[in-house]
Parts: sequence; structure tokens; C-alpha cells
Amino acid sequence: MTNPESSLLGVCFIGSGSAVPDRVLTNIDLAQMVDTTDEWIASRTGIHERHIADGEQDSVANLAAKAGQKAIANAGLTPQDIDLIILATSTGDDLFGTAGRVQKILGAERAVAFDLVAACSGFVFGLVTASQYIRTGAYKNVLLIGADVLSRWVDWQDRRTCILFGDGAGAVVLQAGSQNNLLGFEMRSDGKGNDLLNINYSGRSTFEPISMNGQEVYRFAVRRVPEVIEKSLHYANLEVHDLDWLILHQANQRIIDAVVNRFGIDPAKAVSNMGKYGNTSAASIPIALDEWVQAGKIQSDHVIAIAGFGAGLSWGSAVFRWG
Repeated sequence: MTNPESSLLGVCFIGSGSAVPDRVLTNIDLAQMVDTTDEWIASRTGIHERHIADGEQDSVANLAAKAGQKAIANAGLTPQDIDLIILATSTGDDLFGTAGRVQKILGAERAVAFDLVAACSGFVFGLVTASQYIRTGAYKNVLLIGADVLSRWVDWQDRRTCILFGDGAGAVVLQAGSQNNLLGFEMRSDGKGNDLLNINYSGRSTFEPISMNGQEVYRFAVRRVPEVIEKSLHYANLEVHDLDWLILHQANQRIIDAVVNRFGIDPAKAVSNMGKYGNTSAASIPIALDEWVQAGKIQSDHVIAIAGFGAGLSWGSAVFRWG
């Protein structure tokens, strides 16, 4: 939802950036590791390859900083202009928080920095959180980054999960303005489904690999995601046909197709790049957003709906106007 009070400042979207590791792991490569095939993976997920972290240069902090640097530059700002950094990640380099490392790498000495953990919903939740600081006048320029290195927590012998995940980071810069371009949002959680997707603490000073009930997560997504998109559109006083773009968390092409069919929108409006990147968790929406912005597809004043969903269970949507 949005606060209708006219005294609040507006939120503008002024820059984007992204970064992924150089190393590419294809479905054919995976077929040499586990009992699977390129056709089996692609037909069930839409994924053909993914980028995998390779050493310290591909830490969450380094990938996040690279994406953040690009977003700041594309916004026409410098790191010293940034007041707040929110890092949406579930795979931080440090359990005490990774955003401080990002701040240091960027040289954003004025910025407050903290992590936000909401798994694949992290970017949406982070966007709503950032907007509150801007609308109340607390901060003017906010760098929101979604970054995850899920390859750290994949069991590469489990073909149900290892085929899905990739690594990367995406970022946007939000700025206070007279016009509010965050038009509506909705966020939800249901802890009863926590065991459907998690990385559990093992009790041995480490964590277990990713555990997922794929069928139940799929059912949850196709049922709940359209609901929050409809809510966001309602708060924005818009209809589905008013959207220029729909960017869902890039988890499975079947989920995107199901949501497109549910709304009856032009499939060309539904952004999909999971074929190249796989599921990058909190990074997937901003990576896709930045790719479409840099390609000139997303332009100023385009209306975009985004939706994230995943572990928690958590899910949420936001509708905004680019620019």
C-alpha cells in the first residue's frame, strides 16, 4: 500500500546497475556432474546457463559494489552523494552484515549501511523499506542492492536444486523528489511454509545446503503472486493493461507463464532473462531491470510491476514508474 498524505516526499528511480561473475556453468556442464540433461533442465525451468562465483573477487560484497558503482554512475551521482545503502541478501560474506563492506568498497563514507534478509523477496522488501526513509525525509539518495551467491550453499549432487541457482547482484538508486513514482505495494509472509525452502543451521557452526520442496513452492507462487500484484495495482489505481513491463523473480519460466496467462497480458511485456542467469534470489529482479534499462527497452515514465517470492515464506509486489 502507499501513504496518501500529500506532505510526504516522492520516490524517484534514477539509475540501475548489475554485475555477475565471469564463470558460466551451462546445462551441458551440469550434465557432467549429475544425472540430468540440457533438455530436461530447460524444459522444466527455462534455464540454460548460470554465472557462478569463482573466488574472493566474486564475494557478495564485491559483486554488490560493482552493481552499486554502475547504478550510482548511471544516476549521475557520486558515492559521496549516497545517504543510505540497503543490501538485500541471504548469503552475506559476514553473519554480522555485509553492507558495511560494500560501503567501504564504494567509498560512500556518508552512507548508513545495513543488510536486509528476505530471500527471493528481498529486493521488493528492500524497495519498500528504502521508500519509507525517502518519503519521511530521513534520506535523499538511497542505494538499494540485491545480491546473492547461492552457489555457496548448493549441494552439487542434488539435481533438484543445483540446476536452479546462479550468482549475481543488481542495484537501483532511489531519490527524493516532488513526484512519487512508487505507486503501490503489498508485502506478505507466512511462516507456516518456512520448511518448504530454507538453509538450516546445522548446529556444527555451519549451515546445511539449500533444501526445497519444488512442487509446493511452485504451487505457492502461482497462487499467491497474482494476488499481491493485483493489490499493488489496486493501491496504484491502475489496471493490468496499464503496465508496460512485468518483472517477476526469475525462479522458473513456468511461473512467469502462469502469471501471464492469469492476467491475460502480452507475453512480450513479461521480462525473462533466467535462461542466462538462473535463479539469483534477491538479485534476479534488479539484474533483469537493469538489462532492460541498458537495452533501452525500459524508458522514462514506463510503468513496471515487480514481484518477489520465496523462502520465509515471503512474497510481495510493487508498482512504480521508471524515472
